[in-house]
Amino acid sequence: MSTTAWITTLQFAGVNALFALSIYVSLWTGVLSLAPIFFGSVSAFTFGYLAGAVGLSPLLGLVLGAVFGAGLGAVTAALVVRLHSHYLAMATIAMVLIGRVLIVNLTEFTGGAAGTLVPGELGTWAWLIGCLVVAGFVLARLAKSRFGFAAAAVREDAAVAQTLGVSPRRIQLVGFVISGALGGVAGVMQASFLQYIGPDTFYTHLGFVTLAAVVLGGAFHWAGPIVGAVAFTILPELLKDVMGEYDRVVTGILLVVIIIYLPRGLVDLRRLRLLRSRSRGGPPAVVSRSRGIVEQKVAP
Repeated sequence: MSTTAWITTLQFAGVNALFALSIYVSLWTGVLSLAPIFFGSVSAFTFGYLAGAVGLSPLLGLVLGAVFGAGLGAVTAALVVRLHSHYLAMATIAMVLIGRVLIVNLTEFTGGAAGTLVPGELGTWAWLIGCLVVAGFVLARLAKSRFGFAAAAVREDAAVAQTLGVSPRRIQLVGFVISGALGGVAGVMQASFLQYIGPDTFYTHLGFVTLAAVVLGGAFHWAGPIVGAVAFTILPELLKDVMGEYDRVVTGILLVVIIIYLPRGLVDLRRLRLLRSRSRGGPPAVVSRSRGIVEQKVAP
């Protein structure tokens, strides 16, 4: 693969990482949601329309994407957070399907089935790395905040968290808002790199790919989705030269193997702490499920 192709692959790996982070945030609060794909679609087409109509600046486009995504996240949470388990997940998948129908029919704003062109000022390494750094910094700070501990508690057991004074719906509402903001930014970045968006740009395939990236990288730490997105984007390209048309089969098998033997993903701080504890010959480590940390317990 040529150098240009590698650069392009890495760029889209970064965009996929933003989408994966948006899905990770909702999983953090115990909700499996593909709604960020819909949020990204709305933000991207809004950015494309306003950029062509009024010449929207890149920075304002990112802010607009984050605001639109956060607002849609709040509205979505108010409507679907009462659902449980797979019903909520199916509702968010339905949003992605509805989004495609809207794109095809709102031809004045989206270009319909033909799609529309988008300015590419945001399609640079500086903007992409900047977005990833800001997203990582915010999530790292949130992980150590009261919200982070409350979200982990809700994820483990919403009923127990509620008895401790944590409102699962409120935590999930905040999670949807943050997820929406990240999804909106990811949609604007995706549109800028492609410089063209259509009905199939933000569809179920993108949602399943980014969800697989979260599972592969690890859904228990914010760095997991980034690692998973990079690996899941680069791996098929590496296998394509060797396996040809069977590269997706091999990728799927590797994903299943990782799920079986590394159920917490490639980035698992708990596993690293356990291995470090064993290598030092220290006392046995006891894992705290609610906070996802390892505590040392000295045997009497």
